[in-house]
Amino acid sequence: MYSYIKGTLEEIAEGFIVIDNHGIGYQIQAPANIIDYLPSIGENIKIYTYLHVKEDAMSLFGFITRDDLKIFKLLLGVNGIGPKGALGILSVMSTDDLRFAVIGGDSKAIAKAPGIGAKTAQRIILELKDKLHLEDVFEDKTEITQNIPVSEAKTVKNEAVQALVALGYSSSEALSTLSKIDIAENMTVEEVLKAALKQMAFI
Repeated sequence: MYSYIKGTLEEIAEGFIVIDNHGIGYQIQAPANIIDYLPSIGENIKIYTYLHVKEDAMSLFGFITRDDLKIFKLLLGVNGIGPKGALGILSVMSTDDLRFAVIGGDSKAIAKAPGIGAKTAQRIILELKDKLHLEDVFEDKTEITQNIPVSEAKTVKNEAVQALVALGYSSSEALSTLSKIDIAENMTVEEVLKAALKQMAFI
């Protein structure tokens, strides 16, 4: 029903934002980490939305990018995952981090989300492993509606994956190994690679 809503950001609260569009205030539930990417109150914003309809209520869920919305819908397709569960996952990890976790089989990372246990995390990996692809991490995302800052840690992680694959390791091996390394913001690709290769020596 609603593909996106574009208007003035009027309110930022815990768990939701309010966007004014031609005098109508839309309350939109959003992942917690959306706060990092929002403009100031009173500025324009475009949010991609999903309308969830139940017998007794209708709820709008909103995301900064089409990719976020796509992953949210994929999570809803997993048996036992509802809107709150999907939102909880995307509140603690980015879509790229979720791809890394699913492709690398890192159920522990997914289980850190509120309300997501070990069995549910494993089910997410099982049901989404053929629907999430590594190349999507490196896609050109210039269509993103906001100038979203990509963290240095994430950029380094992506480059490290490419480097390990170039060295002959499978993407699954690279992702699984990197998921075990605590990558700090100030680490270089070389430092991450050394840590990954050291980790692989003990596998």
